[in-house]
Amino acid sequence: MDRDLGRLVDRYGTPDPFEFHDGGRTSGSNFAAMSLHILGQQISTTVAFLLYDRLRDAIGDTPTAKDVLTLGQDSIKALGTSRSKAGYLINLADHVASGVLDIENMGGLSDDDAIQALVAVTGIGVWSAELFLIHQLHRADIFPAGDVGLRKALKRLYGSAEIPAVAAAHETGRHWRPFRTYAAALLWRSLTVPVEL
Repeated sequence: MDRDLGRLVDRYGTPDPFEFHDGGRTSGSNFAAMSLHILGQQISTTVAFLLYDRLRDAIGDTPTAKDVLTLGQDSIKALGTSRSKAGYLINLADHVASGVLDIENMGGLSDDDAIQALVAVTGIGVWSAELFLIHQLHRADIFPAGDVGLRKALKRLYGSAEIPAVAAAHETGRHWRPFRTYAAALLWRSLTVPVEL
């Protein structure tokens, strides 16, 4: 095992990298989970859950693509999200309802193909796609180097003066192939409690 990660394992154990902390909200639906990921972009988890719960309540059940299209962009925006995010949800629903994106059956795709299929939807960037691959597809070798928290954890781990750039974080993550998801989970866990390594 990598010596630096080993120190984190000694302190934090081995967190489940695939656990999706949605409180059961998405009921195992990949479409609903991606809707939550979209709503959660650049806001706190608490606010993301609030917006998702409003969406679910407006629909009356776990959201489907058809439900979102029926609700419409203006009604989604009225729930408290931005017009752009409401548009992203509509765009996702369009892709799924039309069959362009078979979001419930992506298990047979490679990591790269799954990411490419997701980022083809306006509003889903690489970061959201990578989190989807981790939490919904349970892929073992994903390292979301664009995640600020992950890069803060790398700064702390190595005692760096500054948060590493995305490219540098990505390069660091290459050392942990083919289990980068596990390394990412451990790094995220290391941010939960102050630690001296």
